[in-house]
Amino acid sequence: MRIARPLALLALLAAGVGSWLAYRLASPYRGFSDAVFVDLPRGTSSGGMARLLAAAGVVRSRWDFVLARLVKRGRTLQAGEYRFERAATPLEVFDRIARGDIFYYDLVVPEGKNMFDIAAAVEQIGLFSAKEFLAAARDPSLIRDLDGTAPTLEGYLFPNSYRLARSTTPQQLCRIMTGKFRDVWRGLHTGAAVHETVTLASLVEKEGKLPDERPVIAAVFENRLRIGMKLDCDPTTIYAALLESRYRGAIHRSDLDSDHPYNTYRHAGLPPGPIANPGLASLHAVLDPSDSEALYFVLRPDGSGGHEFSKTIAAHDAATAKYRRGLRR
Repeated sequence: MRIARPLALLALLAAGVGSWLAYRLASPYRGFSDAVFVDLPRGTSSGGMARLLAAAGVVRSRWDFVLARLVKRGRTLQAGEYRFERAATPLEVFDRIARGDIFYYDLVVPEGKNMFDIAAAVEQIGLFSAKEFLAAARDPSLIRDLDGTAPTLEGYLFPNSYRLARSTTPQQLCRIMTGKFRDVWRGLHTGAAVHETVTLASLVEKEGKLPDERPVIAAVFENRLRIGMKLDCDPTTIYAALLESRYRGAIHRSDLDSDHPYNTYRHAGLPPGPIANPGLASLHAVLDPSDSEALYFVLRPDGSGGHEFSKTIAAHDAATAKYRRGLRR
């Protein structure tokens, strides 16, 4: 009887401690006001993680996280930066770090976007300012070995979906995007000149909305280049206005009359560099254009995004008149 009573007390105490520990592990806690970021560097011990999480107010004390570690022993904790917005239990916090549920920005860059579009996108997601990105994108040193005459990184910021850490700098983003371009270019196994190919592909990308038309548009431009005919490409005129910070959402007579080097209504041949960042399909179209003899194209009035291609100016004028009549309906 004397032994039984102490044992019963110990059992009761153990049960109480166990209940208290279970309560701590299952109790949500939030010791911060706004969302908080916690960076857990590679090589940080679980004890170090516990201290960082407690200091940020993610867990009530470092011992809560240590206890969760003991309960869920055998799982590997993942380094990285984590964002916490709401109250969470120590077990939930532990599970997030074990899953590697790190914070990142999603940057989606569709084909045909230019560096101004990308700058606006990174600013919108809160990564850094458009001005900072444009400053980095205007430095062509990252692709000088590929294109010694590139005026900027335009054309080499390859369209893709990118996951970016909060610490990513504009220069690092440019390196990531041009690195993707390098991978794609190597995969093409071509000996074609990079500058001319990418520049022409950027025009094809901006003009060709339907995949099957891109090789035909590439052929039209190449036919014009071969005979010394001006390209008369509207997107180059828009890009010239963008470079001079004067684009107003539509092409005006003053834009067409501008003597800017990118204005292909005034200057024969290719513009000085790409006007956007082409995707793989447009690069393929330039490397393997159709055998069309067309010199002109104009939009069809059916809203499909397709074009009417013509060999002669008379046929082109008729297609243009048809397009204009369609707009008036």
